[in-house]
Amino acid sequence: MPNVGVQTAEGFTLRFVFDGTEQCLIGRRRLDIQNDTFMVLNAGTRFTNMVDPNATVLTIEMDADYLNSFFNSTNDNHTVLNIVANGSLFLSELVETVYPFKMEIKYAAIRLKDYLEEGGNDEELLNVYLERCLRTFFNIYNDEIIDKARKLNFLHYGTRVEILRRLNLAKEYLYANYSRNVSLESLADHACLSVNHLLRTFKLAYNQSPHQFLIQLRLQRAQLLLAKTEYPIYTIVTMVGFKCTSSFIRLFRTRYKTTPLKYRNVLAA
Repeated sequence: MPNVGVQTAEGFTLRFVFDGTEQCLIGRRRLDIQNDTFMVLNAGTRFTNMVDPNATVLTIEMDADYLNSFFNSTNDNHTVLNIVANGSLFLSELVETVYPFKMEIKYAAIRLKDYLEEGGNDEELLNVYLERCLRTFFNIYNDEIIDKARKLNFLHYGTRVEILRRLNLAKEYLYANYSRNVSLESLADHACLSVNHLLRTFKLAYNQSPHQFLIQLRLQRAQLLLAKTEYPIYTIVTMVGFKCTSSFIRLFRTRYKTTPLKYRNVLAA
């Protein structure tokens, strides 16, 4: 059974999960993280979380003083400087969402996790690891928030922020329901957008349709299951939301230039 608890983020929080899943409920929002995603929470956010009993969760909380010190000392990172210069884009309603767990930040988070598990307590070295996680997060934030806000062709800044907030809701819904049938109507309703408005703005921000995003996510989760479990391929097909094994194999081969079986065999070799 998953471990369930009610918590409050004491500071600006990055949450990573290793070898399992975590589900966080914030009001009607559900934020799911696995090995390929991480989550950011604002200070003061109250949430209910459910974690796999065998999962390892790394939580990094930073108070306002630490963040201000980090921003004030930053002089060599273009992304962070860009965020500071355009601070109005660093908004709580945009920051708090699910992000792709890209290799750069994954490496930084694993280094910090390993150091803590080894009992490391050198404050200076811990600060180096924390800064590396924060810097790499802002690179991802630039891609996922600032860049996507620029792509939305609305004249008023406030409109772009509001539409991106609703698109974040749609993205979170896909992450939480990728293994189920997701209709455009239910996705648009969750994001408080019309279907046509959802299709148009999602394509502007993500360079693909919601359906294409969903297929990509399912393939990504299938890739993780092939690498981390011994489930047969037909079981994985069902677990990630595909209905047809042959179409899954075709889509997997198109994306990864190999078949699921060959991919698993190479990792096992």
